[in-house]
Amino acid sequence: MEENALKITIDVLSLFPGYFSGPFDQSMIKRARDKGLIEIRLTDIRDFAEGRHKQVDDRPYGGGPGMVMMAPPVVKAIQSVKTPKSHVVYLSPQGTPLTAQKCQELSKHEHLVFLCGHYEGVDQRALDLEVDEEVSIGDFVLSNGCIAAVVVIDSLLRFVPGYLGNELAAYEDSFCEGLLDCPHYTRPEEFEGIKVPEVLLSGNHQQIKKWRREQALKKTRAVRPDLLKNEGEN
Repeated sequence: MEENALKITIDVLSLFPGYFSGPFDQSMIKRARDKGLIEIRLTDIRDFAEGRHKQVDDRPYGGGPGMVMMAPPVVKAIQSVKTPKSHVVYLSPQGTPLTAQKCQELSKHEHLVFLCGHYEGVDQRALDLEVDEEVSIGDFVLSNGCIAAVVVIDSLLRFVPGYLGNELAAYEDSFCEGLLDCPHYTRPEEFEGIKVPEVLLSGNHQQIKKWRREQALKKTRAVRPDLLKNEGEN
């Protein structure tokens, strides 16, 4: 583990822990786990279900389509990993929208517990008893919360000290300053008749910073003008 780096522990609770074997065993997340910066543990909620068939879902009271995850196995699964320092997050379309700022907030917790929903959702009593907040990755519905958990974890880890090679990189990404990112270029200087903007080759860091800001504003106006409204930009 790198000196002065704070280790973050993440528990993911779902009905399909094998779902995460690919995303968490590759690329930057794998390197961070190997360095001891993060620990990710997977828990199968079905292990906490009772009965011969290990039932975890049932029909909703009041009728309606689909099945609902039962409170007892969900609560037992959370309590099996929860400590006084834990922050429990339920991945849900009804949650607070995920933003760069929210990722920064989550990265400050020493222990995160992510509850992945399945079917029509989770019995509200389990959420009331054990969940600290609900987070949504967008205004759409997924087949389960596993995909959302991968997205949230990947995003928040960028703000964990030691995770990125450049500690400032995460704070210069899209959304961190209320704008989308500017265009980026690397070698060769010319490709298919398109040249790298001269200002990026000038070595004038003040002009480069100004150009990047202008390009970020241009991109945001064209694609996400709502961000400029929120930031008071014209």
